[in-house]
Amino acid sequence: MGEAVSEKVGRVIASINGSKYVDQVISAVYSLAALIFPLDSLSFIGGIGEKYRDEVRGVEGLSENQRKECWRDFYQGAAFPALARVLLYDVASEWLACFPNSARKNVYDVFFVKGHMTEVVQTIVPCLQHKGSGSYDITAVHSNAERLLVLCLVENDGAYQMVKEFNFPCENGEHTGEKLKQTISWVAQLVSSIPDKAQLGVSTSLSSHSFFKSITAQLLAGAEEWDKNLPDGADSCNKMDADSTILFVGEIFARICRRGSADVLLSEVIPRILCEVRNLLSGTANVTISETFELKPGLRFWSKVIEEIKDSYAVERMSEQLLRQLAAQNLSDIEAYWLLWILFHQIYKKHSVIRSMFVDKFLLWKVFPICCLRWILHFAVLECAPDNILLAKAYGARGLSDAMQRLVSVWSKREFVQSTRLEQQAYVTAALGLCLEKMSKEDLDAIKDAIHSILQGVSCRLESPDYLVRKMASSIALVFSRVVDPQNPLYLDDSCCDEIIDWEFGTPMSDRSSAGKSCHKDEVADQGKVLAVLSVKESNGINDSDRSKKVQGTKKKLSELKLVDPDEVIDPAALNGETTSDGEDGDFASQDSDSLSDTSLQPYDLTDDDADLKRKFSQLVDVVGALRKSDDVDGVEGALDVAEKLVRASPDELKYVASDLFRSLVQVRCSDLTVEGEESAEEKRQKALVALIVTCPLESLEALHNLLYSPTLDVSQRIMILDVMTGAAQELASRKFLKPEYRPRNLISSISDQPWFIPRSIGPPGASYWKEISTPGNPLNWSYSYERELPPKPGKINRGKTRRWSLLSSVKENQLQTQNEFPQYAAAFMLPAMQNFNKKRHGVDLLGQDFIVLGKVIYMLGICIKCAALHPEACVLASLLLDMLRIREISHHTEPYVRRSVLFAASCVLVALHPTHVASALVAGNTEIPKGLEWIRTWAHHIIDSDTDRECYMLAVTCLQLHSEMALQASRALESTEGSFGAHNLGLPSSVAKEMIKIPSRNFEL
Repeated sequence: MGEAVSEKVGRVIASINGSKYVDQVISAVYSLAALIFPLDSLSFIGGIGEKYRDEVRGVEGLSENQRKECWRDFYQGAAFPALARVLLYDVASEWLACFPNSARKNVYDVFFVKGHMTEVVQTIVPCLQHKGSGSYDITAVHSNAERLLVLCLVENDGAYQMVKEFNFPCENGEHTGEKLKQTISWVAQLVSSIPDKAQLGVSTSLSSHSFFKSITAQLLAGAEEWDKNLPDGADSCNKMDADSTILFVGEIFARICRRGSADVLLSEVIPRILCEVRNLLSGTANVTISETFELKPGLRFWSKVIEEIKDSYAVERMSEQLLRQLAAQNLSDIEAYWLLWILFHQIYKKHSVIRSMFVDKFLLWKVFPICCLRWILHFAVLECAPDNILLAKAYGARGLSDAMQRLVSVWSKREFVQSTRLEQQAYVTAALGLCLEKMSKEDLDAIKDAIHSILQGVSCRLESPDYLVRKMASSIALVFSRVVDPQNPLYLDDSCCDEIIDWEFGTPMSDRSSAGKSCHKDEVADQGKVLAVLSVKESNGINDSDRSKKVQGTKKKLSELKLVDPDEVIDPAALNGETTSDGEDGDFASQDSDSLSDTSLQPYDLTDDDADLKRKFSQLVDVVGALRKSDDVDGVEGALDVAEKLVRASPDELKYVASDLFRSLVQVRCSDLTVEGEESAEEKRQKALVALIVTCPLESLEALHNLLYSPTLDVSQRIMILDVMTGAAQELASRKFLKPEYRPRNLISSISDQPWFIPRSIGPPGASYWKEISTPGNPLNWSYSYERELPPKPGKINRGKTRRWSLLSSVKENQLQTQNEFPQYAAAFMLPAMQNFNKKRHGVDLLGQDFIVLGKVIYMLGICIKCAALHPEACVLASLLLDMLRIREISHHTEPYVRRSVLFAASCVLVALHPTHVASALVAGNTEIPKGLEWIRTWAHHIIDSDTDRECYMLAVTCLQLHSEMALQASRALESTEGSFGAHNLGLPSSVAKEMIKIPSRNFEL
């Protein structure tokens, strides 16, 4: 039968290739389809001509058993791929558009819709990316392939059919072992890649969301049916063959998660499992949920599917999306726990990578809502349901110790407090606090260095100026005190007085801005003393009643702290506890009250009290302290107001506090509120930073370069630093100073204070002082005019004026001059930034995701080399900058923004180099400068020829113009050198002769 089918396919293909009419193609295809499928010719015979109807009626069908055998031989052999290629390319390109709808459905589509779906998918999907030659209509081929995929996989449940087909190896013993694995992986890859290969906007059914949603529903239905039909406690064949269906489902699920559609997958998974869990929780049966999902047919496949996902990254994406979707649905802790258990309990036990994902990555490095954190702790750490308290305590002794050891070791480090973002700190603090609530004092003592680490972490957080960080320390201290001594809890914050601690700290996890007010310095000191008392008590292990009373008394004092006016007059008797309750004193008091009644009842003018209470800064040390307290908005605003003025005053302490002041200015959080017409806090900060670099360059630049590529800063802070460096370089390059006044020796001495050349003030009473008259025109006047007003004469109304002339002017002209002070600091600006730009750090990748920062760095370097223009330092730094720009990852960067910055920096190099310096480099045999300039020319030509960005094109043209001008000036400098010293005395090295500076648009080489 197999040979007969192959011969018949060959005759059909030959008939199709020789056809001249569409009815011939339909008749030839039907002659084969009638042998494989039960077709009725009446469904389409009306759409073809009379000439070919007799041929269609003359096709004889086969019996049902013969058809089944023919179908199997057709799809399992080489016949179907051969015919499918003709149908998908030749027929789709030339004839399919002419097919009647009935003929297309019953003669053409039937080979794919009713075929072996695994083979069909492997044949159709490659057509989506077929480039082909000129003989095929590629648009028709692609559109037909997409139509067939929608028809097979979406409308006719092709994925469900493939799940059933992968049970065939168990029936006939074929395709087992590694070959089966390869087939499953290949088919899963093809199915999951369909949305990416389909044309955009052609069919919504093939979009990622719709397609994966339909495929997931079919796969789950097929897996559930497979589970129901699986015999209990017995394998019909070997384990690999029995699990081929689940292996296929798990492979597709992994690839769906890899392609970023885990949320679509879980939108089908969660409702199905949640419905079963709620039914079991509301039922009265004695069987537990775990036993039901492990034994009941139709529910056992859930954990098996997840277990067959071998890609750990896909499991991580799925579990992370699962937790966030469950949190969005506001599930109870019990429902969420059982849903996690059903999906992940098998893979959690068998794979250490998944265990590490839950107990390490999800507790220390991810940030989830607090409800998700509770679910993770119950599932991965306690390994019991939230409603089983006794079992939780039994497991706590085993699981909590390892989790606590990891959490405490990370949480107690000072670097974690200083460098980790606030959301992460709050999340890890909540995880530590929830674990502490489940522990006893004996469990805590069993963990090595746990108590010391907790006290160390609390202590370093109490020193923080951020209110939320201090609140984290207070919460952990309260839970820790409840574990050590439940009768005497330690309250370091008034907000922690409730029995249940708010581990979200009053604000959402996504918005951890420094809000609230900071505690007083004395309060922080008292908190440290209380912590020390607690530490001593724990180390001694004595439950002393006196010490507990001291702790309670100190706690009471902390809650009753009040700010005292330092100017208040205090009665010493009141401090000693004495009271003045004598009647005589009362009489005197009443008399004083009556005598002062007229004035004491007068209201005070409080309109300007707010201005008087604002703190005024006169020292840079106070400014640094105020900037570190980011929660004190008024203090930060006042410090920013005076920072620039104090820095430009250049006090003696500036060089000692420059580094600390720079770091504080960079890390302070500025307010977004701005009054119209006034400078914003961000502008004040940038002006203060520019003034600091200009006034104290070396110390400030050292702190700057330590922060520039530090992982503790975000992108906006790095961009601000680079903008500040650009502004400081430009200001240093145009520093203004007063021209020293030249005072010649007076030839005529005067005993009066008034100079001799100003007219005397002799005149009538009421005359004003002499004033110089400003005369427009040439400033080099032969004489200067003075005038003054005279009192009116009797009988006149207008005041008179009189004028005098002199050879000297009384106005002192203080002319401002500029001087470039930047070249001496150019190396300190540029070299550190050029050294570490290509190093990857935690969260810093300039050559990758942080390309905006890379472009800003290159732009800043271009401004710096431009500010050092025509100085000897520019020649040295230019060669180093060109070496950096020539790196392929920079000059051929994929982002146009970076390429524009490189072109700008290259233009600045051409402007900065003095032609005589280039000529001197050529004479001295220095090949670095010629090589760099030649690279600029060739690279600019490459940009003009191949770059699609318009701005890059314009900048490259500018580079070529500057290059030609510089080359021309350098050639003239060399000619003058040869004319001065003689060509025979000017011996250029042989290496220089090979280096040439080419001038575009000229037939000239230097």
